[in-house]
Amino acid sequence: MNRAPVLVVPLGGMPEIREGDDLARLLLAAVREAGLELADGDVLAVTSKVVAKAEGRTVPLPADPADRERVVAETVAGETARVVARRGRLVIAETRTGLVGANALVDASNAGGDRLVLLPADPDASAARLRAAIEELDGHDVAVVVTDTLGRPWRLGQTDVAVGLAGMAALDDWRGRADGDGRLLEVTEVAVADEVAAAADLVKGKASRVPAALLRGVPRPKGDGTARDLVRPPAEDLFRTAGTAEDLLAFLEGGPPLAGLPPHPLDPAVLDRALATARTVPIPGGRRLRLVPVPGPARTAALAGAPTLLACCLGPPEGDEDGAGAELAAGGAVRTLLLGLHALGAGARFQPAAPAARRALAEALDLDPGWEPLGLLAAGHPGRT
Repeated sequence: MNRAPVLVVPLGGMPEIREGDDLARLLLAAVREAGLELADGDVLAVTSKVVAKAEGRTVPLPADPADRERVVAETVAGETARVVARRGRLVIAETRTGLVGANALVDASNAGGDRLVLLPADPDASAARLRAAIEELDGHDVAVVVTDTLGRPWRLGQTDVAVGLAGMAALDDWRGRADGDGRLLEVTEVAVADEVAAAADLVKGKASRVPAALLRGVPRPKGDGTARDLVRPPAEDLFRTAGTAEDLLAFLEGGPPLAGLPPHPLDPAVLDRALATARTVPIPGGRRLRLVPVPGPARTAALAGAPTLLACCLGPPEGDEDGAGAELAAGGAVRTLLLGLHALGAGARFQPAAPAARRALAEALDLDPGWEPLGLLAAGHPGRT
């Protein structure tokens, strides 16, 4: 059965939004300017920028270039809950609402050149307030999707996604339904809110100053969802990296507690196989990952009972090569090591070491110059019958 077509209409002609503006009235005026009236079941997609401006979520930029750079850095830091990655001045950061994007989604485009625009403090709450105001003024049941532009890992280009939502579920869950061949679907969940945001962006554009779109005919999933529903929980994120030097190498969520590690020391063959896989992760500067047994006196009280205890150490860069980003890559290597051990039936946990602890551990292990301990790997293996 063919679905009904979806109509996507740009809503232009809105004035420059300022703090305190009645965005609901302005959107309704834009709908009428487009020659339409709202109807039950419609979806309004609104850029987060105009929502943030109406809520006063802007930061003025000074004229001096050095001061501007400082304000940008301070603002991004203030919006950051976790640094995911860095390259030069670019920071990929997680916001307090769980979104991950460049510079914590702090943006200066279409902001007049003299200020930064932040995300709304709570985009889902903003969507709910806007939906309620529109219903009070117009009487129709519409869903509201607050949108912003994100890049995507392993994909070039950017697209709009839902950062705030009210009036429908974020996902259309197809698990348990049959596909066109009658095969039972097991994992499919359609991110309808993101699809709405991307469709709206086709008519809004990036430079046309069209901040909203009306979508009619969207098969709205039943429920009262939020955009937070689209954020993958950390425990399900296979590519998660932490944001500080100490947290960067944090152990995989859901690993066994130390008291629950298998009781027998690791089989050296198992360790060698897992380490060989971890060493396939390239580390800038040609640096290498090495495992060093920890002697009894260097064991902390918390780790003293680990069947096998090893220090994960990062070697010096080769020659004059730049090792920038080495710890981030080393974090990936340690995670690969943990995954390899788990796949081979071993239990393992990694405890990152703070800078002071690293120095003390390096002395206790009598490491060669340039080698730095990143933390301790506690592991064990089930007994063999």
